[in-house]
This record gives sequence, structure tokens and C-alpha cells, in this order.
Amino acid sequence: MPIQIFCSVSFSPGEEAPGALGDVWGSQQQQQQRQKRRDNSESEEEEEKEKEVSRKGADEGALPVDLVAFANSCTLHGANHIFVEGGLGPRQVLWALAFVIALGAFLCQVGDRVAYYLSYPHVTLLEEVASSELAFPAVTLCNTNAVRLSQLSYPDLLYLAPMLGLDESDDPGVPLAPPGPEAFSGEPFNLHRFYNRSCHRLEDMLLYCSYCGGPCGPHNFSVVFTRYGKCYTFNSGRDGRPRLKTMKGGTGNGLEIMLDIQQDEYLPVWGETDETSFEAGIKVQIHSQDEPPFIDQLGFGVAPGFQTFVSCQEQRLIYLPPPWGTCKAVTMDSDFFDSYSITACRIDCETRYLVENCNCRMVHMPGDAPYCTPEQYKECADPALDFLVEKDQEYCVCEMPCNLTRYSKELSMVKIPSKASAKYLAKKFNKSEQYIGENILVLDIFFEVLNYETIEQKKAYEIAGLLGDIGGQMGLFIGASILTVLELFDYAYEVIKHKLCRRGKCQKEAKRNSADKGVALSLDDVKRHNPCESLRGHPAGMTYAANILPHHPARGTFEDFTC
Repeated sequence: MPIQIFCSVSFSPGEEAPGALGDVWGSQQQQQQRQKRRDNSESEEEEEKEKEVSRKGADEGALPVDLVAFANSCTLHGANHIFVEGGLGPRQVLWALAFVIALGAFLCQVGDRVAYYLSYPHVTLLEEVASSELAFPAVTLCNTNAVRLSQLSYPDLLYLAPMLGLDESDDPGVPLAPPGPEAFSGEPFNLHRFYNRSCHRLEDMLLYCSYCGGPCGPHNFSVVFTRYGKCYTFNSGRDGRPRLKTMKGGTGNGLEIMLDIQQDEYLPVWGETDETSFEAGIKVQIHSQDEPPFIDQLGFGVAPGFQTFVSCQEQRLIYLPPPWGTCKAVTMDSDFFDSYSITACRIDCETRYLVENCNCRMVHMPGDAPYCTPEQYKECADPALDFLVEKDQEYCVCEMPCNLTRYSKELSMVKIPSKASAKYLAKKFNKSEQYIGENILVLDIFFEVLNYETIEQKKAYEIAGLLGDIGGQMGLFIGASILTVLELFDYAYEVIKHKLCRRGKCQKEAKRNSADKGVALSLDDVKRHNPCESLRGHPAGMTYAANILPHHPARGTFEDFTC
């Protein structure tokens, strides 16, 4: 079966086809050589591209940016004096030493600033703000004597004996009131109900009341129970009553009251207990309407026979939360109080503590637990409350609120009555001069000026200050900035990229590009392979198609064409 072979042959520049092949092509040699020149030009262009790829691969193996060039272009001061052409010399060593010392000083300053920032310092700012009007505070007052002697019957005395330090066998030594209707009602004795009917009544104590020059009376007060029993709060803001405001400061522009403490109604002291009082007068607490009174610990005393002036100033305190401060923006998780305050938290905590340990609550405590009996007061409630206040610091932990309103006070007193007014007052109130001197007192509460103080904690050192200090130290010691840091990161990126390329990535890419090159053979290479002899020995000979070589006429056997 005859085999046809189709082939194309190209010759190197400057060579001619030997033998009969030159005669065959004859007149077409010039055209062939022009074609060869075009092929050679294309081959040269490919070689140039290959050399360029090789150069790129070689460049990947070199340093991305010369260190000396980078030091000369970097904005880091001193680097261009350390990294110079020709290696290190004494001058470069001195510059390097100076740079290291400056860098160490900079790092020390940065460490100090960071440590100061992490200490979370704060400052307290005091500012006085003028106002056209101010809300008048709540004023709670209690008589230091809890029970009127005229309201104490013999059954009451026996019931209260444990609280009063009186033995049942002892003679009270004072006349007692006849038993009231409650003694025959058959209902169990209730301490809250007893205090409500036997405490000093405001209608009997209040002799005169004036607010901002206008009259006031018992209807301006609300009843509240404390450890002193039944007390009264002026301007409580409860029961739908609006909170009173004042438009001026100074005496006569606040609350002025005259009270009769009724010392002749005081109980005799039969023994020392937590409920026994040795004082004569009233306890007063000035507080915000948003917090309940805690008068047994936060109140101040007003003595009879004196007119006491109380100059107030409202203070609005703003504390910082952790880690700068100790306050917490907490909400009141209580069934008894709507708004959070330290007073409300303590009363709530004490109530829960007594209910858990004594199964009862004191008269002034909120809730629905049963009231403690006088025996429970003596044996459980008073000792438990004393232990909680003095020793147990973990059960009642009341956080400082971040916003607080309180009232600073300045007290001054004058004697009342004077000798000139004693007779007049005795006649006016139908009392003796001695009674007036021992029982009458005047309390005048007012704002000193119509402004308030803001006491605010502020962060002494914030992140902006830290960055400013670091930037200043950086510029002072090493002459750098944020952009200098970016330059260093950029150079580090180039170095890392260079290291990765040296591991083989770029070389593999160069090899992959060079594997696509072609091979050009000269006519001598074709002769050395000598394919003609084997082809002549083929028994049938070989022919080729007429169009195997363009622009050439058809020839005979393959040997006539190539050999």
C-alpha cells in the first residue's frame, strides 16, 4: 500500500539548496528568501520576549528595593545616615547608636503613657449654674419621741414592755390612759396601727407654717413611717401633689415652720433599748422626692429653744461608670420602689434580710410580710439589723448611681424666745414661758442663692490624648509619623514577597514561559538525519500531492524533490 508523506522544509538564512533542488526552485529563490526573512524577524521578536521574561524572573530573585535607596527615600529620621553605600563606618555607628537611644526613649515614653491610660484616671469638675427657678426639696421631720404618753394604756404598756426595757412587774410610775376600743375588739395587736394612733400628730405640733411668704398647713405634708415611727414629709410630690418651686433665694423664700415638740408627752426612760430616745427635739432630712427618707442615719437634729436656719444648695452629681469610676447605671429591681437610689436600695435590702431571718418586717419597711412584734424587735429584728449595718458588708451592696441629686446644708441658730418675746408667745399659745422655752422651735429652710452646682467626673485621659502623646513623642525622638509606619509596613511587605518568590514561585513561572519556545533547524541538520537513503529503499516509491509546496509545479517521486 503506497504511503504519501506531506512535509514542508525551511532553510537557514544564507544557505542554498544543493544539487537538483536549486535547479527546481530556480527563479523562485528570491521569493523564498523574502519569506525566510519575515520568519527570521518574527523569531527575533519571540527571542526578545523570551529574554524579557527571563529578565523579569531574574529580577524576582533580586532585592525588591535596595535598603540604601529605601533609607534615603524613607521619612524616618536618621535612617539615611546609617544605611549608606560602602558599608558601616564610624560615622554610621554613631548615628546608629543615637537612633537606638532615641528609639529606646520613645518606647519608654509610650509605655508610660499606655500605663497611665490603663489606670483610667478621672478628674472632678465643679460648675455653678444659675437658674430662674429651682424645685424645692422634700423635707421630712420626725419627733424623737415615738409614742405620746397620753395615748399609752396599760395593755399597750405590757405589749411594748420588751421594746421599752420595762419589766412587767415594775411600776410604770406615771398615769396611764384608759384602754381604747382596740383593746376590746379581739383583733391581734398591730404595731403599725398602734404607732399610727399614738404618735405625735402634726396638727398638734405645727404652730405656724409659711412657704415663700404664703401660708401652708398639715395638708401640705404626707405621712411616712421611719424608725422614729410616724413622720411627716413636706413637698413629697406624692398623691398627685405637684412639686413646689421657688423663684428667689434667701430667708423668707423657702419653708418656715414653728413646732411644739410636746415634751410633756415624752415617755419616761425605763431601760436602754434600740427604741429608747434620750433626746428632745426633731430629726430633719432634706432629700430629693425620688428617694425615700432614711432619717435615722441621714437626718440632722433641731433643738427646742432655738430658731435654726438651714441654707441649702442643690448639687447634681454625675459619676463615671467602671473602669473610670464606681457608679453603675442600674435600674431598681424592687417591688417596693420605682426609682433607684442608695436609700431605696438599703431599705429594700434590710427588708429582705429581716424577712429571711426573722419572718417579719419593721414598721417603716415596705412589703406585705407581717409586722414584727415587740418581742421580735428585741430578740431578732434589732440585733439582725445592727449586724447587717455594722458587720455584714456583702449582703447589702448598693451601687452608686451615675446621676444623683443631693442638697448641701449650712446650719446656724439663734435663741428663741427672747426675754422680750417670751411673755407674748406664752400668751399667744396659752402656755407658760418655761414651756415655750423648752418646747418651741423654729425651722427655716431656704436656698442660699438661686443656682445649683454640678459635680461631674470626666475622663482625664482618653484615646485621643494617648494618640496625641504617642505622635508627639514619635516626632520628637525619631521624627516619624503614621505615614512613616506605613512606609515601613510597605517595605516589609516587599521583602516578604521577595522571600516567597525566591522559594520557587517566580522561577516556575519563568520555566513555564520558556517551555513554549520553538526549535529552528538548518539545512545541515536536515542532511545529518539523512532520511533519503531509507526512502529510496522503499519498494513502491513515494509520491506527494501536487499542492504540497505552494507555487511549485508537481514533481515525481519524493527522492527527486529532496534527494
